[in-house]
Amino acid sequence: MRKKLFMVLSVVMTCALFAPGAHAKRVFVTIGTGGITGVYYPTGGAIAKMVNKKKKEYGIRATVESTGGSVFNVNAVMNGDLEFGIVQSDRQYQAVNGLAEWKDKGPQKDLRAVFSIHPESVTLIAAVDSGIKSIQDVRGKRINIGNPGSGQRQNAIDAFEAVGIDYKKDLKAESIKASEAAGLLQDGRIDAFFYTVGHPNGSVKEATSGARKVRIVDITGVDNLLARYPYYAKAIIPISNYPGAQNEKDVQTFGVKATFVTSAKVPDDVVYAITKEVFDNLDDFKKLHPAYATLTRENMLQGLSAPIHPGALKYYREVGLMK
Repeated sequence: MRKKLFMVLSVVMTCALFAPGAHAKRVFVTIGTGGITGVYYPTGGAIAKMVNKKKKEYGIRATVESTGGSVFNVNAVMNGDLEFGIVQSDRQYQAVNGLAEWKDKGPQKDLRAVFSIHPESVTLIAAVDSGIKSIQDVRGKRINIGNPGSGQRQNAIDAFEAVGIDYKKDLKAESIKASEAAGLLQDGRIDAFFYTVGHPNGSVKEATSGARKVRIVDITGVDNLLARYPYYAKAIIPISNYPGAQNEKDVQTFGVKATFVTSAKVPDDVVYAITKEVFDNLDDFKKLHPAYATLTRENMLQGLSAPIHPGALKYYREVGLMK
């Protein structure tokens, strides 16, 4: 009798644990972002906040981690140290195809795309007294190209190669995080720095608002680069975002997109819940940062090189964004 009662209770408890809406334990997920002055960090925070509002419904608790950027995020997601990461579209392409930092490791076959977010412009910020008026003028100057593993570092190297500059020989390259570069520029310790970022941006505002006069430099003459890599496209930086900059017109450059990625090992229901919250509340999401102003449900599916995660795909099919 006791054995039968125990079996009945076990079945009842199991059904209760796995019933719709019941959560035996909360799922904790971490979103890898970037430096706290960039757009990645508040983007991750915005996504986490939206999901955490529904924690009773989904049983998901999301947190945000400031990281070294795209390469770090891809590797951490692949290692299981992060469940999600914000990654430049070029880095997503390189990881899934086993290029650049992943040349030795090979294609990251478990990398999965969820959606893309804001456009990011390759931005060259230079002190006026450095004499840098074009990318060609960086020769012999002290230029911060970004810390290893950051998106802007490879973007800067690509831009240099497109115009015939060897960054190891033709300039003094620094490898500092972009969040620290504005202060170094104002202190006269560097002549310019690269930052691939959505605009307006706090670090660029800091750099253009100090006592040392600063301009944002056009990056042109890179059509061969745009033709070679499908993840790059021409971009414009509205100078109205930076009244302190010594520019008279909008800046011509090129850029990528920020993308939200995960691993094939992350459960479908978790990815589905996050995708649903962002897309169902897109109008509210867009109000959280000026960089999101141009977002649409359609363009958030552009710039994705990795296979789309089944959890995200389920949502896109439900709302008619994909077949």
